[in-house]
Amino acid sequence: MLLAIDIGMVLEKFILIAVVVMGSLLIAMYTTFAERKVAAILQDRRGPNRAGPFGLLQPVADGLKLFFKEEIIPNFSSKALFILGPSLAMLTAIMTGAVIPWGDKVHFFDRDIQLQIADIDVGILYVFAVVSLGVYGIMIGSWASNNKFSLMGGLRAASQIISYELPMGLSLIALLMVTGNLSLKEMVLQQQAGDFWNVVYQPLGFLIFLICAFAECNRTPFDLPEAENELIGGYHTEYSSMKLGFYLFSEYINMFVSSVIMATLFFGGYDVPFLDESTIATNWAALWGILALMAKVVVFIFIFMWVRWTIPRFRYDQLMNLGWKVLIPLALFNMLLTGALVLLKANNWHF
Repeated sequence: MLLAIDIGMVLEKFILIAVVVMGSLLIAMYTTFAERKVAAILQDRRGPNRAGPFGLLQPVADGLKLFFKEEIIPNFSSKALFILGPSLAMLTAIMTGAVIPWGDKVHFFDRDIQLQIADIDVGILYVFAVVSLGVYGIMIGSWASNNKFSLMGGLRAASQIISYELPMGLSLIALLMVTGNLSLKEMVLQQQAGDFWNVVYQPLGFLIFLICAFAECNRTPFDLPEAENELIGGYHTEYSSMKLGFYLFSEYINMFVSSVIMATLFFGGYDVPFLDESTIATNWAALWGILALMAKVVVFIFIFMWVRWTIPRFRYDQLMNLGWKVLIPLALFNMLLTGALVLLKANNWHF
């Protein structure tokens, strides 16, 4: 009996992992299509509309094109590391989804199945640990290319990501003072049970986190590591075929996962406002929760795209000044202010 239960749990997790991985890849693929359509709307043109109805098969055509392009590995590159770089970038992008609560539990085959691969007590620390490994994929690929423009892009990426991880972490410290735990699932449950989402308690922390998310995903105006007018193509200059596709896909998966993380931390995750989940069936409540989370994610992804096609790229000194001289002091101020308010509340001070 115990063996059957263990096999059932393993099968549940395996199916959930497959759904999350394949879903992330599919969403990333169609995010490229959405980006081109949003860019077309903002620039008063049509965008892709030839491949399939309304151009919906354009991402499939682009993927096939990447698969069938000529595979080139430079003669003077470090071949093993040249392949490892994009593989590591893609792997770390997908791994982040392991601790995200995608919805409430569902009930199938007389079992309650949690829509989360792993509910660990330090979920947000796991996210930070995996995201910090992503820069190694860029650095390894840029160094292995044996190209000065690629190496410069890798150095820019490393310094940029390290610089913006600091204010992002400080903004999260303030949030953790309010929530009192590191579990993403518990944060969603707290927001469900409370009167407001965390963004009401931490508006400045959310703004800092959002700006840092742009930098962590190398999105315009923070796309200095791949600035084509300065570095040809940046860290992936020498890449072609699906190795280039891995770098491009990892960026879009990171954008999707960043949107899910922000929705979970600050906007209630799968919480549906004004809906009492106890009054409807378990599976319907889970479905509404998933749809609510995806709706919040779509809004964030649109903001990523809107900013990309609206704001010009920073100079590198402006990028560093924003991180070190503006965001870090703001994050420290927010952390001290939050700590003071939490202390006053603990001592029963009322305003």
